[in-house]
Amino acid sequence: MKVLVINSGSSSLKYQLIDMETEGVIAKGNCERIGIDGSKLTHKAKGMEVVVEKPMPDHNVAVALVLEALTNAETGVISSMDEIDAVGHRAVASGETFKKPTLVSDEVMEKMTELCDLAPLHNPAAIVGVKACLAAMPKTPMALVFDTSFHFTMPEYAYMYAIRYEDYEKYKIRRYGFHGTSHKFVSQEAVKYLGKKPEELKIVTCHLGNGSSITAVDGGKSVDTSMGLTPLAGVPMGTRSGDIDPAAAEYLAKKENMDISQAMTYLNKKCGMAGVSGISSDFRDLTAAADKGNHRAQLALDMFAYSCKKYVGAYAAAMNGVDCIVFTAGVGENTPCVREAICENMEYIGLSIDKEKNQEKNNGSIRDITGKDSKVKVLIIPTNEELVIARETVELL
Repeated sequence: MKVLVINSGSSSLKYQLIDMETEGVIAKGNCERIGIDGSKLTHKAKGMEVVVEKPMPDHNVAVALVLEALTNAETGVISSMDEIDAVGHRAVASGETFKKPTLVSDEVMEKMTELCDLAPLHNPAAIVGVKACLAAMPKTPMALVFDTSFHFTMPEYAYMYAIRYEDYEKYKIRRYGFHGTSHKFVSQEAVKYLGKKPEELKIVTCHLGNGSSITAVDGGKSVDTSMGLTPLAGVPMGTRSGDIDPAAAEYLAKKENMDISQAMTYLNKKCGMAGVSGISSDFRDLTAAADKGNHRAQLALDMFAYSCKKYVGAYAAAMNGVDCIVFTAGVGENTPCVREAICENMEYIGLSIDKEKNQEKNNGSIRDITGKDSKVKVLIIPTNEELVIARETVELL
């Protein structure tokens, strides 16, 4: 059985074509910097890597490039889309409507559209991906696998906001959390790597990328996470503000004559690392600029690391300890200065890292950067949201 996984992020689109009998990857790739200058597609198949540098103003263009790469006479691995047995799509916001993976239907897509306000950077991208694949493979079953599913184990006191309870009941305003497939995968990989049972470990997983979230995993279950009703909450991100005093947003909106919709667009797309640095939302650009002495780029990096550090400490307190810290995703796997800054001055919980190991390049495998006397394991684990999505798609079918 061949499953195509489409993982649409806010500025990226990752994909894998997986043979589910072996869980081997037939082809995979990544569309980077969608909506940003310098966008490109990197396609890997048959032992080759092909890079296509082409403007990708939106996810429609990205999906079209992916499908072309899979069927291309030279770089492709299938003769037509008929060879794909199912498609699994990463979906971000589910509200309380979808708590488990769900087969795509007209009714489901209507509800997905209604949920776009909960993930304005992601749900529209996922919907575009679904529609593009349906057009190319109208008879192929497709599934939506939600980022939120892993977090439905949070206790009520962790996911509730201190608003009128009647408003929660009417509108389901609560903490949902996101990046669940990634947090689920890397926490399970950490358990296997450490040779323990899930119930024996308290883990903090740090999914750090253009979108970032941090999760407390106690006994294999998510018990708290940094994102909230939408992916806007938590640590500052590529273009998202992260946690902010609502009164500050109102104050700024009044000064700039913005309505609520414009204010939300501002907080989602104009803030974060890009807003503070004035350079880019991409951490590679930020670290390069910081290395050259750019103060605002360094400030953005410092703010990001400081916020992450606070969440790690808070979750260690919430779980009454922590056995393992996991770094994953684009920034978590590839930016040593960020990992070092987060773990610095954390001796009070017994945490330290090996700075030399931390500087080693990403080789695609699990890396242990635990310091010599550290009581807390520190691991870098490449995430594989696509494999989780493929497994859950097959299970659903």
